[in-house]
Amino acid sequence: MTVSIIGLLIELFFLALGVYLYLFARGAVRVGTAESRARAEEFRRDNATWMRFLGLALAAVMLFNVVLHVKELL
Repeated sequence: MTVSIIGLLIELFFLALGVYLYLFARGAVRVGTAESRARAEEFRRDNATWMRFLGLALAAVMLFNVVLHVKELL
C-alpha cells in the first residue's frame, strides 16, 4: 500500500509538471527577476509550440494514470 501511495504522488508530481509546462508555454506563468524574466520570455517565444504540445501530452497521460491509480486504490 505504501509503495502505491508513493507511485501516486510521483504521478501527481508529473501531472503538475505537465500543467506548469503548458501554462509557461502559454505565457500565464511569470518567473524571477526582470533580467531572468526577459530571458525566460525569449526562450518561451522560441520554443512555445513544442512546449505546449509536450505539456498537454504529459498532463493528459498523467491524468489518465492518476485516475486509473485512484480507481485501483478504491
